[in-house]
Amino acid sequence: MPHDKAFLAIVRRKNYEKRSPEDYLEELSELTRSAGGVITGHVVATVERPTPNFFISQGKLLEIKTKAQKEGANVLIFNIDLSPIQSRNIESESGIRAVDRTGLIIDIFARRAQSRAGRLQVELAQLNYLLPRLVGQGVIMSRTGGGIGTRGPGEQKLEVDRRKIRNRIIQVKKELTKVKVHQDLLRKRRQEKKFPLVALVGYTNAGKSTLMNALTGSDVFVEDKLFATLDPTTRILNVTGKNSILITDTVGFLVDLPHSLIEAFQATLDEVREADLLIHVLDVSNLSHELQFHSVGKVLEELGAHEKPMVLALNKIDCLDEEQRQHISRKYPDGILISAKSKINLKQLIEHVDTLMSKELS
Repeated sequence: MPHDKAFLAIVRRKNYEKRSPEDYLEELSELTRSAGGVITGHVVATVERPTPNFFISQGKLLEIKTKAQKEGANVLIFNIDLSPIQSRNIESESGIRAVDRTGLIIDIFARRAQSRAGRLQVELAQLNYLLPRLVGQGVIMSRTGGGIGTRGPGEQKLEVDRRKIRNRIIQVKKELTKVKVHQDLLRKRRQEKKFPLVALVGYTNAGKSTLMNALTGSDVFVEDKLFATLDPTTRILNVTGKNSILITDTVGFLVDLPHSLIEAFQATLDEVREADLLIHVLDVSNLSHELQFHSVGKVLEELGAHEKPMVLALNKIDCLDEEQRQHISRKYPDGILISAKSKINLKQLIEHVDTLMSKELS
C-alpha cells in the first residue's frame, strides 16, 4: 500500500502558546510517520484569533495549498483540532484531504489495536469522531478510498446515516461493558491471590515496553514510533525470593491527549486506576522531557490516579553524558537514573519498587 504524502500545517495561537514551533513540528512529524505518512513539507501559521471557516486565514490556507500541491501532497495534517465545518471548508478550498490532530491519533490507534477490547475502544473513538463529520457532499463523504484518517474498524461505515452510526455506538458501548466486567473478574481473582499490580505509565515512546521486557524477560512489541503499544500487557516480575508482582504496560500518554480518547479507553486505563503502584517512565534524553513529565501528571490527575504511590524512572541515560546525568539528578531528586535498553540501574529500580510496595501493603 503506497504511503500518503503529507504536508504539515503547524498552527499556533499568538500570545497563547508555551511550546515552540519546532516542538510542534517534531511531535506532528513523529505522529505522521507513525501513521505511515511521508512528509513532503510544512508551513507554520500564527493566528491571533481562529476564524470559524478555516481556523487560519484564507491567505495562509492559499499558501499551504500552493506549497502542498507543488510537493504532490495528498493529505494536509494539522497539529490542532478542527471543527467539522473547518475541515470541510479546508478540503473544499484546497482539494486535498485534511486530517486534524485527533483524527491522526485515532488513525494510529486503529493501526495498533490488536485485542478485542482495543479494537472496540478504537472503533468507539472513531465513530464519535466521525458522527459530526457525516455531512452533505465533499471530500469528507468520499473517504472510503483509504489513507491517513480513513482506516480502522469504522472505515466501511462512513456513508451510512447518522442513526446507524448512533446505534453502532450504543452496541460498541454494550460490548465494552461486557469486556469491563470480564476484566473486573480477572482483577478480582488477582486480588484474591494477593498479587500486587504495578503499572508502567509515561509519555508515548518513553521506553515503557523496553523496560517491561528488560524487567520480566518478556517480548512485548517494541518500535521507535508513537503509540507502538496500545493494548495493555501484563507479566509476572519476581522481585525477591519470596515476592512476585504483576507488571502491566499501558498505552502512552501525549501532551493534551484528546478527551474523547481518554473516555474511549476507560477499560484499558482502568489498569492504571487499579494499580497498587505506578512506575512513571520518563525519557530524559528528550528535549521536551519537562513538558512530557507534566503532561503525564495531568492525564493521571484526570484519571484520578495522581495520588498513587509512584516511582520515577529517568530512562535513556545511556544517551546522556555525565554532566547531563548530574543535571537530571538535581532536577528530579526523587527519580532513579536508568537505561531500559542498556539495563543500567534496573536492580536499583526493582529494589526501590519492592521497598515502596512492602510499605504500601504492610
